[in-house]
Amino acid sequence: MAELIGDGDAAVKVAVYAALTYDIISATNSSPQTTEINAAARADTLMKWVKIGLLQAAVFAGIGVVLDKQRWPAALGAGLAGGLLWIQYVHARDAGLASSEPPTETYGPALGVRRGGRAWG
Repeated sequence: MAELIGDGDAAVKVAVYAALTYDIISATNSSPQTTEINAAARADTLMKWVKIGLLQAAVFAGIGVVLDKQRWPAALGAGLAGGLLWIQYVHARDAGLASSEPPTETYGPALGVRRGGRAWG
């Protein structure tokens, strides 16, 4: 328990790994809002990049766990941020697929994209 109480180093490490995870997702993905708006035509691609971003964050967290004697802050920061981001993107995808609102992107009729029972294009 003494390891958990200290001068704030652990809190800073947790925050750094959480921020790193959010930064990696920002570099590899559109926002959850964009995911929701365009899920009808691009859900698979959007979620592929969420997975790639979370894998990259896990690599950096793994390096932190290996290199730091205090192993748990890297795992907690990246794990908590990654879990929250996964929940956001899955919700955005599911909400977008269930929506009958038009997407922000224009899809040609040749793509056969349908949303809410109507063809967009």
